[in-house]
Amino acid sequence: MNPLVRYLDPLPFFAVLRGITPEEVAQVGEALVAEGFRILEVPLNSPRAFESIRLLAQGHGERCLIGAGTVIAQGDIAHVREAGGRIIVMPHCDTAIVREAKRQGLACVPGVATPTEAFAALAAGADGLKLFPAEALPPAALKAWRAVLPAATLVFAVGGMTPDTIGSYWQVGASGFGTGSNLYRPGASASDVRDAAAAYAAAFRALKAKSSAP
Repeated sequence: MNPLVRYLDPLPFFAVLRGITPEEVAQVGEALVAEGFRILEVPLNSPRAFESIRLLAQGHGERCLIGAGTVIAQGDIAHVREAGGRIIVMPHCDTAIVREAKRQGLACVPGVATPTEAFAALAAGADGLKLFPAEALPPAALKAWRAVLPAATLVFAVGGMTPDTIGSYWQVGASGFGTGSNLYRPGASASDVRDAAAAYAAAFRALKAKSSAP
């Protein structure tokens, strides 16, 4: 079974906590988990990122998939795993990183912007694909990809996703979404993050209700 699937309920969202610090990560993590987020990533260009990953894993590793984003060096994979992280998220399609992440037993979601990259990532063992940047890849692109990708492929739209924009991607086959600055900005309070998370949760519940309506 794909290791990502169990974490897509109740919300199929990656929370991208770029710029977060270890001092604030516990409260922000609590706010996100309370609203239904189950995949939390700390980009490695954040201050003391491995420490934040460790704290999130200690607090939420039982029910959430915790890991690193913006992974661009193979050598960082072991550090993520040692910190308790279990997922590697990338902005690009470096198949060597995908293979190394899988060798070390971690889930991996590389960034892809073309069908060529998408198929190369899957061949290397990627557990899902990060359609990135989604602002430059409209829903029509994902719809075309869905016609040729294996049916079970998980594709997450990332970049510019707001409660108002997720619907058009969901309708053409997005498996979920990643959201960063629209959810968390450095220095944001846990209360503000929870309000933003609640808006995403409400928008997604509305999408599900609409898609299941007769």
